[in-house]
Amino acid sequence: MPWSTREIAELAGTSLRAVRHYHDIGLLEEPDRRSNGYKQYGVEHLVRLLRIKRLVALGFSLTQIDEMRDDGDSREDISELQALDEELEATIERLQQARAEVGALLRRKGRSDVPLRFAAVDDRSDVPEADRRFLTVMDTVLGDGALSAYADLLDQSPDQVALELDDLPADADEEARRALAERLVGYVLALRVRHSGLDGLTSEAPRGHRQASRAIKEALTQLYNPAQVDVMNRVGDLLAKGELPG
Repeated sequence: MPWSTREIAELAGTSLRAVRHYHDIGLLEEPDRRSNGYKQYGVEHLVRLLRIKRLVALGFSLTQIDEMRDDGDSREDISELQALDEELEATIERLQQARAEVGALLRRKGRSDVPLRFAAVDDRSDVPEADRRFLTVMDTVLGDGALSAYADLLDQSPDQVALELDDLPADADEEARRALAERLVGYVLALRVRHSGLDGLTSEAPRGHRQASRAIKEALTQLYNPAQVDVMNRVGDLLAKGELPG
């Protein structure tokens, strides 16, 4: 016995409005009508309706579904499916990452403002708040290689000279800044040897070197006091010029 519009909609788990819309755009063929004028749907309509519903659930647009053959064997259909598969794979990776971060938060091993790869810093009292915020910026603009090297660096206890930079007051005098910058040069060079990914941090930045460098510069300027920024700039200048203190 043929199904009415309401019956086939219920059977397919969709709405009357959806069925009528599919008719309007030519996605679902209009069925024959009974003598009383009511539509009568058959198995072919149900199969087509279920296919539309399935493809919509997979993420295809109605336009894409309209262009696809029912057997799904055309080259265009295969290409659409491959593209969707890649998109789903990327979505799964994002969801897995999100679930890992939520799990870390539930276990109280991570804060919502600290990226998961740097969650270990939450268990340490020697990481200043400015450094925590700086990590968030770094996680946004740097590539995986540089971030992995940075994460490895944070797993180690900081050197005394690095702690001096953390504690440097904003009103530190010229001599204190110069002396600290010169001592930091050797420390930075040693870090680059132990963590090769730190050499050329922005070279593999996903959004490009220029944008990453600008973001890092803005973060340094806004998160650290003027004396600390001045010392970091001096270190950069000494390294760039090759004027390494003896």
